[in-house]
Parts: sequence; structure tokens; C-alpha cells
Amino acid sequence: MESTAKVLQVNHEKCTGCRLCELVCTASHEGVSNPSRSRIRVIKWEAEGLYVPMSCQQCEDAPCLNVCPVKAISRDESLARVMVDDDVCIGCRSCVAVCPFGAMHFDPIDKKVAKCDLCNGDPQCVRFCDMKAVDYVESNEVHLTKKRDAAERLSVAQKEGAALHAQMPGS
Repeated sequence: MESTAKVLQVNHEKCTGCRLCELVCTASHEGVSNPSRSRIRVIKWEAEGLYVPMSCQQCEDAPCLNVCPVKAISRDESLARVMVDDDVCIGCRSCVAVCPFGAMHFDPIDKKVAKCDLCNGDPQCVRFCDMKAVDYVESNEVHLTKKRDAAERLSVAQKEGAALHAQMPGS
């Protein structure tokens, strides 16, 4: 079987908001535990009571790569990831502005842009997430999971619709 690219898969329903992923990320990349410098961010949706880990989606047609005026952003095909060359980055933040996921951020200490680099194929956020809210899987597994979930939701909706129809007068 042909190997496909691996991606970070986030299941927000499993996330407890512990933010260990943020701490591990900065410890691994920066040598400090400082969530404001993390390449993965846990966003809290107050109204819904949800925590959602957000990270670079390694877009195929990456807006950040296309907008960079000094070509500091490139694609590493070996891990199917988008990379920032810190030696070339001028800190203009154009990539931060165009990222549709808010996954790029400017590190005020290093004065450079930072984003998930998949920890060179061994994402530390995945290793330390006890809840498995973040996983590193083959991209085709993500597609299968989404299709299975969609089919399950459709099946439940159809059963509920049939039950509702059976309860209606004159049915």
C-alpha cells in the first residue's frame, strides 16, 4: 500500500483544555514553557464550553507561502509540511494576516513568525496529549473518519425523522 502524508488530526470533543500541548510545544521548540509562544493554540469557545486545539493545516495551496515577500516560507514534501526559514524571515507578518486558521503567529521575543513544523515528524503535542485530542495520522485516515462520522450523523437524522413522522397524526 502506498504511504500518504501524515497530518495532525484534532478531535475537539476530546480536548479538556489542559493546554499541556502548548507547554510541550514551547518547551520543545523554545526551551521554555510559555504558551504565548506555542505553535499549537487551544482556543476556548466560552458560549459552547468547548476547547479547540488549533494548528497549521499544512495547506496544499498555502496562502502564507504565496504571500511571503522574501520567500521565507516553503513546502517540505518529505513531511508534507509548510516551513518558515527563520534566517530569511523579515518578520513582516503578511503570512499571519492571510492564514485562514490563525495558525501563524509572530514571536515578539525572536521577532520572527512561528508555526507548527510537525516536530520533524514526531509531534510532541501528540505524544503528550493523554486524551488523544490531537493525533498524527495518515491523511487518508482523516478522510475515512470524516466520512464515517458524516454517515453516522445521516443515519441518526434519518431514524429520528422516521420516528417523528410515525408520531404525526394521520401517518
